Amino acid sequence: MTDRAFLKTFSGLLAALVALTVIIFVVAQMVSGSGKAKTKVVAQADSEIAARIKPVGELVVASAAVVANGVIPTAKAADGKATYDKACMACHAAGVAGAPKFGDKADWGPRIAQGNDTLYTHALKGFTGKKGMMPAKGGNASLSDADVKAAVDYMAGHGK
Repeated sequence: MTDRAFLKTFSGLLAALVALTVIIFVVAQMVSGSGKAKTKVVAQADSEIAARIKPVGELVVASAAVVANGVIPTAKAADGKATYDKACMACHAAGVAGAPKFGDKADWGPRIAQGNDTLYTHALKGFTGKKGMMPAKGGNASLSDADVKAAVDYMAGHGK
C-alpha cells in the first residue's frame, strides 16, 4: 500500500467517524427533549437531592426564649439585676481585676461622678485604667447594649 492509498483510506475513515459522531449527537438531542422541560426536571431533581443530603440536625446557640419566639428579647431597666447575676457578678462581687465591688460607695463614687455615658462606654467597649481593667461587655459578647446599660444602671444605683 502506498502512502497515497493509506492517506485516502485514513481520511475516509476519519470522515465517517466524524459523521457518526454528529449523527449520534443529533439523535441524543432529539431523544432528551426540549431544553425548558429538561431545566424543569433538573431543578426538581436538584431540590430532591438537597432534601436528601440536608444535615440531620442544626446547632442553635440561643436562649430558649429566642428559639421559641424567633425574636431576641430587648433589655429593660428591670433586667439589670438579671444581667448582673448572669454576667457581671463574677467580677463585681469580689472586685476581680480592679472591678468596683457591688454596693461599695467608695469604689463607685468616682466612677459615677464621670457620668452615665462614660460608664456605658467603658462597659460596652472595655477600659483599662490605673486600678484595673474592664473587658468589653464584661467578656460576654452575646449581651446586647441595652442589657449592659441596664446592668450598669443597676450597679451604679446600688453604689450611690
